[in-house]
Amino acid sequence: MNRRALIGGAAAAALGPRAAYARAPATARRVGLLMTTTPTAAAHIVVAFADGLRQLGHMEGRNVVFEYRWAEGRPERFAGMAADLVRQPVEVIVASSQAAALAAQRATTTIAIVMVNAADPVGAGLVASLARPGGNVTGLSQQLTREIRAKQLQLLKEMLPKMSRVGVLRGTATTVGLGEYETAGQTLEVRVQGVEIRSRNDLESAFAAMARERIDALLVSADPFLFTERQRVVELAREHRLAGMYSTREYAEAGGLMSYSARLSEQFRRAAIYVDKILRGASPATLPVEAPSHYELVINVTTAKALGLTIPPSLLHRADQVIE
Repeated sequence: MNRRALIGGAAAAALGPRAAYARAPATARRVGLLMTTTPTAAAHIVVAFADGLRQLGHMEGRNVVFEYRWAEGRPERFAGMAADLVRQPVEVIVASSQAAALAAQRATTTIAIVMVNAADPVGAGLVASLARPGGNVTGLSQQLTREIRAKQLQLLKEMLPKMSRVGVLRGTATTVGLGEYETAGQTLEVRVQGVEIRSRNDLESAFAAMARERIDALLVSADPFLFTERQRVVELAREHRLAGMYSTREYAEAGGLMSYSARLSEQFRRAAIYVDKILRGASPATLPVEAPSHYELVINVTTAKALGLTIPPSLLHRADQVIE
């Protein structure tokens, strides 16, 4: 199967899984995907996950069936969707955020849960420890440590040496506390101000407020709603001429200035390894939680030019990818 066919099949399955798998054999293994965003916003990570499973012998629509549930950036939907997946039933639930994993954990103590992109799985009570989870949850942690948050602010400061005020754009499901960004900002002599978004209707007013308050730059936190609305977020940042550090590379690909994070699609590809092991009989209780081995810096040169910024050579040299 070539990549174009794989992408087409995964996208079609995401949009209409029951129709796509009408001919799947009764013996096919069933995997639930509890997704935080929309099929369109997450198409590339669905492809990465399906490709990872295919390489391990699990062919979507043949010997494995995906049951998708899309929260569309509304975390309050997780509980009902997780309960629905348990009723199906599925053998494994892949939860695409910490909030989704917590909802799945509340819905079942017996079905294995593979979390992806969890900020603090130990602190949230998802696992007893990273080395030995101990329950029905394992998977991948985003590990947004204080050092990573400080690094995001430091890189933004390097891009804008005169920066003194940063607005941290947050959704209601943001798991990282604002205080941790404030602590990181103190070292850089940067004042950090939280800007909370509850719905898409709040975006325009939030950016207008940052302009009135003379915010120098923007830091967009990891949040499922903001990820879903990333195209609108970067458009507003451009309109208000705000340089931004974003929580994932997808924002930079959409036109945001820069990002520093683990690659989300790679996390989903590696989640397929956990699902494969569990389908072959492994217990999530003994599968260690994996943390990212690499955080990548992505810089959008086109956006920098549009904002009238000169990118320091030191930043360009360190960038893992430069988008032009």
